[in-house]
Amino acid sequence: MGSNNGFYSGTEFSLDPKWLVDPKLLFVGPKIGEGAHAKVYEGKYKNQNVAIKIVQRGDTPEELAKREARFGREVAMLSRVQHKNLVKFIGACKEPVMVIVTELLLGGTLRKYLLNMRPRCLDMRVAIGFALDIARAMECLHSHGIIHRDLKPENLLLTEDHKTVKLADFGLAREESLTEMMTAETGTYRWMAPELYSTVTLRHGEKKHYNHKVDAYSFAIVLWELIHNKLPFEGMSNLQAAYAAAFKNVRPSAEDLPEDLARIVTLCWKEDPNARPNFSQIIQMLLHYLSTISPPEPVVPQRVFTSNQNAFFPPESPGTSSLMAKRDDTGDTPNTPMEEKPQGFFFCFKHCY
Repeated sequence: MGSNNGFYSGTEFSLDPKWLVDPKLLFVGPKIGEGAHAKVYEGKYKNQNVAIKIVQRGDTPEELAKREARFGREVAMLSRVQHKNLVKFIGACKEPVMVIVTELLLGGTLRKYLLNMRPRCLDMRVAIGFALDIARAMECLHSHGIIHRDLKPENLLLTEDHKTVKLADFGLAREESLTEMMTAETGTYRWMAPELYSTVTLRHGEKKHYNHKVDAYSFAIVLWELIHNKLPFEGMSNLQAAYAAAFKNVRPSAEDLPEDLARIVTLCWKEDPNARPNFSQIIQMLLHYLSTISPPEPVVPQRVFTSNQNAFFPPESPGTSSLMAKRDDTGDTPNTPMEEKPQGFFFCFKHCY
């Protein structure tokens, strides 16, 4: 690795030593998720229940370089910004494999939660509450100059009590000052802003700039989905949905939505990015709508957390702490130190990586 705070040579990215996890203290448990480039496991680190994301290296040097760059960006974003609606970052390491450790959320993805409810819909107040969680997470990211670019139900996780949504997966996140389009790294077409993927029609090598308003478009699609509990652009493939949205300006129907909500989604998915509201405006519009359907609740100021120089780990939520105590009582996650285990982290990785 060269040094504790440098992840790889040839880039300016480096990790503060306080975020460097010790692989010897990691226990890897059952797999809880899998994507195109990584697998996620339930695990334990320093007696905390955690989620362990293992990034696969790829089959070629070119693929490895791409995944290292993506890994570096994700770690950089996670370590820089903390908020109650962002999955808490615990640490990362690059050897023996690329690993990102975050808090464990046992409520599952928003996608799975909605699928399990069908054909029923969320209570409107719950749907708007989830939307506010998402909007506050995005407002925090944007205030730090970060664009997520892959906002969709698969990247939104629920706490175990299913009352809070947290944004995860920063693999595609970008600094807003570095928004040259790279078509191979975009998110899922169905939720993506047209300006992100319509660049495939440009001449090879030509680049197109975009801004944080791509996330407002994705938010509109997610909000529509939260209310209807249906797949947006139902009956279309991802590519058909992308073509319809980008070249025919097709959107899901907002006709049966309450007027205030219809205004929010149609503003957020406007074709012109500059005509879309920012997330501070979106939050105010959602709060106004919520006040029309339920009694006003005391407003608790939202705090945006940045890295605490005095703490090695972010503070745990009460939910996480109680969950950890419960699982310890069952004996599912023993506190046996790594060195006492005959088969530990490295052994496990040979099987699960």
